[in-house]
Amino acid sequence: MPHAPASRSGRSAVRASAAPLPALSLVLLLVLSGCGGTGDSPTGREVRQPRADEHFDYQLGGPYEPPAGVRTVIRDRTADPAPGSYTICYINAYQAQPDAVRWWEKEHPDLLLRDADGGSVVDEDWREPLLDISTADRRERLAGVIGGWIEGCADSGFDAVEADNLDSYLRSDGLLDRTHAAGFARLLAERAHRAGLAIGQKNAAEMTGLRAGIGFDFAVAEECARYDECAAYADAYDDKVFVVEYRRADFTTACREWGDRLAIVLRDRDVVPAGQSGHANARC
Repeated sequence: MPHAPASRSGRSAVRASAAPLPALSLVLLLVLSGCGGTGDSPTGREVRQPRADEHFDYQLGGPYEPPAGVRTVIRDRTADPAPGSYTICYINAYQAQPDAVRWWEKEHPDLLLRDADGGSVVDEDWREPLLDISTADRRERLAGVIGGWIEGCADSGFDAVEADNLDSYLRSDGLLDRTHAAGFARLLAERAHRAGLAIGQKNAAEMTGLRAGIGFDFAVAEECARYDECAAYADAYDDKVFVVEYRRADFTTACREWGDRLAIVLRDRDVVPAGQSGHANARC
């Protein structure tokens, strides 16, 4: 299966505010029944769970040798896993990156979310068109594409995957909703577990209550101290949470309030590799 271009580096601090989680419909409850996420996959490869009681590093801007004491590393799907470390594979699962738009337009033009005039609906902060997860058919087809990337992570030797932009529905001008996002996440979780990978929820604190129904195993939370969201992730994932802060003050707060429970790292917003100008990297 052809692959779209590589993933982005970091995420923006700009967030859309989320409405409180509404009561789920019976249809959604049926779709999201069961959890999975532990034990052996159908392929026979054991689904290994990460440990968030050890130091980790966030290397989306490019791989480098993990700092001393780091046991878990998050890298882009185009990079190699970190030798000797539990490595989590980053995938941009809900939006098309700017350098991938032409690929999507050529290979799967009908899987890009369109407005009433036929134009792409775009996350303006990142210039990323949203993928269309509005129907069961489109979700299944997209799961085939993204599932191929997940299987590529497994083939490369990664231990887990994190699927970014779960909250893209907040940027969809009302064309997508939480039910669509959760339904697609469930398909991705099934593909990850089938490939022998654990899968993490990326951001979207308002969706932590759906953890069991979707099948997420852990969480990766950007700036949860800044936005006072760490408790939501910690409660939902029994402290199996990897926190990334981009401001020193927020990192200090995160360490003071959560450093004895969650894995926390301070990174520069561009997550540039070690040795390059602007690189910032610290742990509690």
